[in-house]
Amino acid sequence: MPLLFSYGTLQQEAVQLATFGRLLRGEPDELVGFVATVREVKDPVFVAESGKRMHAIVRFDGSNESRVRGTALEVTDAELADADRYEPEGWTRIAATLASGRQAWVYGETR
Repeated sequence: MPLLFSYGTLQQEAVQLATFGRLLRGEPDELVGFVATVREVKDPVFVAESGKRMHAIVRFDGSNESRVRGTALEVTDAELADADRYEPEGWTRIAATLASGRQAWVYGETR
């Protein structure tokens, strides 16, 4: 089963129910080599549903000292596709290694 690392809204029960139709199983973990920042969301529907225009996003910096706390969520391949549709423009799904050594997908900034 794939893992999806969430550091933001996908950790929220209401978002999981609306996006996946169920609560996801997850464990705390850290994303290594990434820093967290914020980005403005342009999608008015996403802003209305989330209640805010500025949202967290991670960016790879490659440093072992850089870490972002969050949750490694167990998802199916179909739920990964659901998450792709959920995330706003500018959040890209990328592969990453967590502090636990597990591989996970995470939505972050690519430049």
